[in-house]
Amino acid sequence: MLIHGLVDKVIAGVMEFLSLRIPPFIRIDLLQTIFTQALSLDKKYVNWTLTVASVHGSRAPLPFIKSVEVSFSECQNMKATVLHKQPLQLKRRTVKNANPFNVKLKLNFSDGCKCSSAEIKIPVDFKISSHVFKDDKDSILQNLRESAIVDPHCGQAAVIEKKVIMVPKSEIMVHAIVTNIVKFDRNCGDLSNGSLKRKCVGFNGIIPSRKRSNGRKPRVLNGR
Repeated sequence: MLIHGLVDKVIAGVMEFLSLRIPPFIRIDLLQTIFTQALSLDKKYVNWTLTVASVHGSRAPLPFIKSVEVSFSECQNMKATVLHKQPLQLKRRTVKNANPFNVKLKLNFSDGCKCSSAEIKIPVDFKISSHVFKDDKDSILQNLRESAIVDPHCGQAAVIEKKVIMVPKSEIMVHAIVTNIVKFDRNCGDLSNGSLKRKCVGFNGIIPSRKRSNGRKPRVLNGR
């Protein structure tokens, strides 16, 4: 069977006939946080660096990240800051015998993402554990998609993998984050004319469905 028609119109008609809804499209991006530490020359302090980087390499850009707001546990006398320029890197010095604490990262997404931000916590312990893990990536991504469908207003996040490097002392964690959700609403448009609206925030705002122009080209008669 050959069907001639607009894709949106055909899909909308089939879904309407079957009383089904088009499932939302959930975009999930990956990034890694790299915590690196080294003792100061006098052995009293720890110089440490926290980097938010692409999983494709520390020099690869993160186009979906606009800025990162950094804050610390209340027990830490460190000022909050905002990272704007990539590579997104935070450098601090802490006394060697400091208790473990958390660094809170608020990831502000670019304008092309419907989710405005996501928050993750990075545990900091200068006694680096040798514990590593790598969870089932497909299972985690599926759980994130299901959570995003229920609550589409904020970016859900989960840790997929943790790696440890002894020289230099580093902990690397791979995070999966929901950055965009596209919902198809068949009730927003007139399906009889093939209009199927996509509700999402794109790089230029709301992305509507395409419509064919009603104008026709003038007919040419006898070479006129």
